[in-house]
Amino acid sequence: MTARLTTTALSLSLALLAVAPARADTMPHLDAAPPPAAQPAAHAEAPVRATLSNGLRVVVVRDRLAPVVTTEINYLVGSSAAPKGFPGTAHALEHMMFRGSKGLDKDQLAAIGARLGGSYNADTTENVTQYYYTAPADDLGVILHIEALRMQGLTLDAADWDKERGAIEQEVSRDLSSPSYQYLSRLQSILFTGTPYEQDALGTRPSFEKTDAALLRSFYEKWYAPNNAILIIAGDVDPARAIDQVRAAFGEIPRRTLPERAPVHPGPVTAQTLHFPTDYPVGLITVAWRMPGLTARDYAAAQILSDVLSSQRGALYDLVPAGKALFAGFEFAPKADAGIGIAIAAFPKEQDPAPLLHEVNAILATIRDKGVPTDLVEAARRKELAQLSFSANSISGLAENWSQALAVMGLNSPDDLAAMLNAVTPADVNRLARQILDPGEAVTALLTPEDSGKPVTGKGFGGSESFATPPDHPVPLPDWARTALTSLSLPPSVTPPSVFTYPNGLRLIVQPAHVGHTVNVYGMVRQNADMQEPAGQEGIAAITEDLFTYGTRTLDRLAFQKALDDIAATESAGPGFGLAVLTPDFERGMELLADNELHPAFPDRAFQVVRMQTAQALAGRLRTPDYLFGRAVKAAVSPPHDPSLRQPDPQKVMHLTLADVRAFYAGAYRPDLTTIVVAGDITPERAQQVVGRDFGAWTAAGGATPAVDLPTRPDSRASRTQVPDHTSVQDTAMLAESLGLTAAHADHFALTVGNEVLGDGFSSRLYRDLRVRTGYVYSVSSRFSWSRNRGGYSISFGADPDKVGKARDAAVHDVTAMQNNPVSDDELTLAKASLLRGLPLQRASLDSIAAEDLHLVDLGLPLDTPDRAAKAYYGMTAAAVQAAFRTWIRPRDLAEIVKGPAR
Repeated sequence: MTARLTTTALSLSLALLAVAPARADTMPHLDAAPPPAAQPAAHAEAPVRATLSNGLRVVVVRDRLAPVVTTEINYLVGSSAAPKGFPGTAHALEHMMFRGSKGLDKDQLAAIGARLGGSYNADTTENVTQYYYTAPADDLGVILHIEALRMQGLTLDAADWDKERGAIEQEVSRDLSSPSYQYLSRLQSILFTGTPYEQDALGTRPSFEKTDAALLRSFYEKWYAPNNAILIIAGDVDPARAIDQVRAAFGEIPRRTLPERAPVHPGPVTAQTLHFPTDYPVGLITVAWRMPGLTARDYAAAQILSDVLSSQRGALYDLVPAGKALFAGFEFAPKADAGIGIAIAAFPKEQDPAPLLHEVNAILATIRDKGVPTDLVEAARRKELAQLSFSANSISGLAENWSQALAVMGLNSPDDLAAMLNAVTPADVNRLARQILDPGEAVTALLTPEDSGKPVTGKGFGGSESFATPPDHPVPLPDWARTALTSLSLPPSVTPPSVFTYPNGLRLIVQPAHVGHTVNVYGMVRQNADMQEPAGQEGIAAITEDLFTYGTRTLDRLAFQKALDDIAATESAGPGFGLAVLTPDFERGMELLADNELHPAFPDRAFQVVRMQTAQALAGRLRTPDYLFGRAVKAAVSPPHDPSLRQPDPQKVMHLTLADVRAFYAGAYRPDLTTIVVAGDITPERAQQVVGRDFGAWTAAGGATPAVDLPTRPDSRASRTQVPDHTSVQDTAMLAESLGLTAAHADHFALTVGNEVLGDGFSSRLYRDLRVRTGYVYSVSSRFSWSRNRGGYSISFGADPDKVGKARDAAVHDVTAMQNNPVSDDELTLAKASLLRGLPLQRASLDSIAAEDLHLVDLGLPLDTPDRAAKAYYGMTAAAVQAAFRTWIRPRDLAEIVKGPAR
């Protein structure tokens, strides 16, 4: 669970922009070209709707992509309805919805969640609180029963709130450690002062300290009612039967009289400039304005204006190829009743930001005075309409799109949004630009990087969010859940994809899925810069990758981007390449993708710019806490002089040549190291023909296939490293070690089952002991990492500095217990149920299907590995799990790496 601010996407964007080099997307977003008129969101069948007598609105959207269902229940209340002085009330109640209700205590809820094997979570925004489950479609009835019990009989025990308060305060500490969060929360307070949007949905420590169970109950009883909720069900379910199940679960819950809602009427904004220190590798300048919200008449025009301002053919982005910015663009974060728009540009660390700020302001002033290019408005409209066509490619994404349209925007369906977008004219966009981009109302901010010091290495110690309380004993399930969830069974076998290998060695995997009229293409060239970059040329792989955005030998950067805009396709080239396009434009999209991947222009002027930008970004990045933390983790589990410890030198990067780039491309980009997955509305025969036409003549430059896999490594030993980060409030900690096996070893299945018990999910031992029982951490997880020649194990958590040692000791205790005693029958059953039921969920979107295929190829594993895993999980024993942990896990060798405020 989390307070999902509508600025969260912006926060993530800002953080990513600060650490990533300037380049286009490395894999496509779900954008494609629609016909010129508005079209409905693509789904195989028309939605089925119902409104119960108590006012609950229900929409069922059938999508046969996988035997999976997502439910998303939207309560039309959020932080804007919180009592004065208690901004986190809605967020706190969201947490408590996982602490049990009448007829379903917290232990039963956790046990059911684990057995479902899916994902369940929640989020709080200013106007809506959402609870969503994704699980096997056969379990829809169980999910609906859970939500109905939570709607009418939440426990809200004072003792449970006392425990949950500590967890939420850890969440606050985590977010306060983010410079972008600090900036965005301050920006929100300025733009929306005096309104319910003035403080974000997360809440504050002081407000949580004052909050009690009685306050939460009052809020719950006022707002959590069927006539204040919209339930979206998406997936492979029978709509009529689903509606009957909803009536049976929710029909007897009485409606309530709802309170009046506080209006949001922001006052005038005065121009001002803010300053924030960061731990980012580069500096950021931002210029922000208040914009229309999701329910505003001008929302569609605002979205298209944002797209125009962020276009790679636009004036802001042109600062990048001109060498004036490391990144430049525009972000739009709409809330229900108002929004935030931010122009962003990145500059090298220790460089004066004033010239770049002047450039950005001059561009925005020109747009305000003279308007935007008409062709970019049309391209933006095509892009936005196209995104709706891709919603059927993800079951959870489909549910979210409908929730956004109905619960947040107040529309009848996503089709209404399509009509709104189609009606926007260039005059509408220009009028809005003149209204919004007023320098007298701009809030400017400078986010300036600061060093945090060097890591300190010492002696080793030797040894998303959801808040269901993990049970530590067998829990009897209620009758309505026992029948559905107590038996274990193998999931249906995955229908094998069509696989082709061309004479040049390129491998094609085709996954037909006729749920919409779209096709997604995902490509991977197996590469490893640590193994392939010549000595002294570290950084050449990144420069080569960035240069793909500068067009092809036949189409320069702008012409190539226009060709993509003309069909509203999203494309990227490089070691990870891809395409998202509507079915009618698949052939043209593949021509452009192949032209970019196989015939990149690599213009000299662009090389000069990218080389400079790479060196400038590296100069800052190599000193950031995040980079130093990641490097410390690598150093702790790898031998000295391991290839993974290579790093570029900014000064040496400036000596690289365009000839070096061309040589690296010739050696590293080869068809015999390439796999392409084509998924969506396509037949295997058609995909084979088009891919063969465009990629079949690709030949390797010569020589033997290069080694791309890191060599094996010895067992690591205990150590301790502290990475100072004075911008953080909370510590980020990792316990890590190397392993002597890979995913090709049969024991990795037993380790996976054991990790499900120990640290993978909300019902794990680590979560129970470090979060629920003690409140040491906000989040904790453990994971195994695999490559063809290496394995690794790690435990990660975030905690206040004074709790890190206690959390570490508790984690090591739990790992040791896995070796000393077999897991209980109940734990083993829960883990097996979760893993077996979770396997179909990995195919609930085209993205996840392709990602799984490419991951298996990268590991050198067969494509039927999920079926093999299912059989291994089904037959797993507690003795086998214990033996695997005894054989491969070394608790006393776990290295400790901590990033946070200096002690």
